[in-house]
Amino acid sequence: MSTSAIDLSLPYKKRVDDALHNQQLKVALDRATGRMAGQRVAAMGAVDAPRLRAQVRQMKEHVLRTWPELLEQLETQVTANGGHVHWAKEAADLQRIVVEIARKANVQKVVKAKSMATEEVHLNQALQRAGLKVVETDLGEYIIQLAGEPPSHIVAPVIHRRVEDIAAIFQRELDMPPTLDPQVICGVARGVLRKEFLSAEMGISGCNFAIAETGTCCIVTNEGNGRMTSTLPRVYVVVMGLEKLVPTVEDAFLQYQALCRSSTGQQCSVYLSMTSGPRKPGDVDGPEEFHLVLLDNGRLDMLAKGYGEALCCIRCGACLNVCPVYREIGGHAYGSTYSGPIGAVISPNIHLEVTDVDKLPYASSLCGACRDACPVQIDLPRMLLELRRDVVEAEGATLFDRAAMQGFSKMMQSRSSYESAGKLGSLASNVLARLSGGNLTFLPGPLSPWTASRDLPPLARHSFREQWQQRRAARKQIV
Repeated sequence: MSTSAIDLSLPYKKRVDDALHNQQLKVALDRATGRMAGQRVAAMGAVDAPRLRAQVRQMKEHVLRTWPELLEQLETQVTANGGHVHWAKEAADLQRIVVEIARKANVQKVVKAKSMATEEVHLNQALQRAGLKVVETDLGEYIIQLAGEPPSHIVAPVIHRRVEDIAAIFQRELDMPPTLDPQVICGVARGVLRKEFLSAEMGISGCNFAIAETGTCCIVTNEGNGRMTSTLPRVYVVVMGLEKLVPTVEDAFLQYQALCRSSTGQQCSVYLSMTSGPRKPGDVDGPEEFHLVLLDNGRLDMLAKGYGEALCCIRCGACLNVCPVYREIGGHAYGSTYSGPIGAVISPNIHLEVTDVDKLPYASSLCGACRDACPVQIDLPRMLLELRRDVVEAEGATLFDRAAMQGFSKMMQSRSSYESAGKLGSLASNVLARLSGGNLTFLPGPLSPWTASRDLPPLARHSFREQWQQRRAARKQIV
């Protein structure tokens, strides 16, 4: 099976099953996530990581507490700098605003730097429907645009593809001679994209963070495409989620350090592009028009519903790289712009069109690796459990679920009942495991959905209490 994108219209279980049976996808994920996770550990280990994480967390909590004031301050400063600020409540609003900006400026071609917010609202498709040519300029985004796929990772959108796949795409779409040399492949992309930069009338990017006190929008890149997107076209549009705020310049560089170290394992990225407004007299480059579009699309509702902690996310992707579920199924299986643990929290809360979105909170082992890796200390396992609770409350617990929990509650109130249940469970599960040749691969009745999607190890033959008593008895004999 190839590593082509999974059909997002398929049911969640089918998407997951397709991913699990895709061996090439597994190879690509193992290589990339393992490397990125290792680089993050090394980079965070080079500084006082606990202090850095605590400081970034404190700053982001301050942003949420003073959200309205900081947004107003940002709007005031951008306007004072000569820029224009637009507010988009929903995806349709953002699409309309950007299309209107393009039409007023007689734009025919748009170059884009990587932006998850524009992916979230399907901006490319809206611009293309309006008759504009849209070219992604981040190399990973450009590859998946040629392949007709959505991104599969917050930071590395083409993480699901091997170099062999990318070479095949370039040979098919760009008439590249056969080669697996990354330098040659990058050179071909650079030659094509340079022409697009020089002929585009509008540049669009996301925003890693915006500084409220100065009205400065910042994008972090390693390829230089962000800087060219923001300076060469005569119109520059920044699409920013409402939460991408930092109060001061000092806060910006604090978050910048955490972002670089957690996402790519760098001390700092190759480029940090900062734009505060349009070109002024005497400037050697820069856009003639600067527009900032602030996107809600459910973020305020997310805060009101009690999941505001997830708005502290700085989109580093560290939680994806350590998640055992993401590392097995990749991003496309989630069926959402945002995948991994943070995606499983964000996607059910903001306004996205996702098939079986209520299944995403269950795409987690709750091992806590995501919480440990997060540079903002977001308690993702807790929120995933709360989302599961929301799903149960919305759908209603089944008769079996209620009876099982009532029985479990009574059993835990009696030591004798607990020990008897443990012995019975151990005996039954080990008998069934012997019949299955190892783990339990089938359970009857209401328990069958569990073994339909995973194996169940049998309970230990001897409980912890029994093993402890045996060890104490053995020690007494030695004495």
